[in-house]
Amino acid sequence: MIIGMELGNTSGTQPDAWRSPGVDPVEYLNYDTRIRYAQAAERGKLQFLFFPGGPHDVDIERNPPQHSPDLAIHMAILARATERIGFVASGSTTYNHPYTLAQQLKTVDYISHGRVGWNVVPSGRPDSAAYFGSEVISGEVRYGRARESIELVQSLWGSWGREAWVHDQKSGQYTRPGGVTPVSFEGKYVTSRGPLYVPPSEQGQPVIVHAGVGDNSFALAGRYADLAVGLASSIEEARSCRDTIRRYAAEAGRDPDEVKYVAGFSPTIAPTKREALDRRASLVASRLPQWLPQLGELLGVPLSMADLDRVLQPSEFGALRAPNPDAPGWVQARSIRAHTLASEGWSVRDILAQGVFDEHPGKVGTATEAADHMQEWFESGAIDGFWVCADVYRDGIDAFVDQVIPILQDRGLFHRDYEGTTLREHLGARGQYGPDYRVTQTAKTLTLADTASCTA
Repeated sequence: MIIGMELGNTSGTQPDAWRSPGVDPVEYLNYDTRIRYAQAAERGKLQFLFFPGGPHDVDIERNPPQHSPDLAIHMAILARATERIGFVASGSTTYNHPYTLAQQLKTVDYISHGRVGWNVVPSGRPDSAAYFGSEVISGEVRYGRARESIELVQSLWGSWGREAWVHDQKSGQYTRPGGVTPVSFEGKYVTSRGPLYVPPSEQGQPVIVHAGVGDNSFALAGRYADLAVGLASSIEEARSCRDTIRRYAAEAGRDPDEVKYVAGFSPTIAPTKREALDRRASLVASRLPQWLPQLGELLGVPLSMADLDRVLQPSEFGALRAPNPDAPGWVQARSIRAHTLASEGWSVRDILAQGVFDEHPGKVGTATEAADHMQEWFESGAIDGFWVCADVYRDGIDAFVDQVIPILQDRGLFHRDYEGTTLREHLGARGQYGPDYRVTQTAKTLTLADTASCTA
């Protein structure tokens, strides 16, 4: 299986991770600490680290910033301190010019020896728009711009030919004639005239990644992505998402097997179930006043802070309601999860500690329980791997690497060492340099010679 790990800007993926014992509350700017986390993930032979994008609004009086100050610098620092692990950086196609994205990503890909991926983000949040002095634009425009941006970025990446760099000091020839080819890209949303003066890395150019849900997102992933990062609440939902992406890939002229699909996973690992529950409960304490009423709605019983340590009786919570066919899958998944845990006799506090409101399915328990969850999902054929969200980076990464990974390796589910040196090799992605011309391009791209002939 493919295993990546989120390494965001906070101290972990659970709400109160930054307040956990032993955590440096300013570690988001401490790169000695960040390097240690990256090296720990590499020790576990994980294929990639995932860096979320931004900016987004946050209650800065009570929470640290959510995203890395500058992802290009972030990746470059970590790349120089590691050797094999890949890096996937989120980059908005709504608020960045493609030339800037192409330059930053390929530069870091070159200095990392081919370990970079670009998570394409068609940003649509109102708070993100406000940071850039923009109104929220329609999905049609956002995804139209995203498609053109990918094609333009890849055209720029390919403008420096694979064999173009001669740098012969004796003859004075720096590149082969015609080896670096300017492009004129004329799209509906973005335009640019290259070339990009960055040579290819060992993998040629960065891989394309896309994370999201919905038809526009699945179509984008199917058309361009080497890796799709999913937000699936169940095996059935993961299978449906993966099948949809594969269908779009085939319609675009690609081999569906080229698109790998990984699901989110939020583990909390401890020697015993009780210790894991107590750990997770401490990491969500600040959210309990918000979550209790929501849990009450799911179960059909009013809940307050006074009910935290109470075990609900079956006569108290209502029967599971029929799903709303128009509601997202995660809504029904939360309701099913809440009813299941209540029926098992867990206290209200323990129900909330077991990830009812996690963005991704969680497993709060021992390393064996975490490995069992991953094995079940992977062997179902619904996914190609996982995007792991460690609860607290300080010790959660080590716990996953040192306890869960060996179990997966012993079961023959995960490799014991890297088979290659580049992210493209780690993912089993198809070799590509420049745009994928099997896929019909959305904009007209001309070389400089073509442009001259058109204007003559």
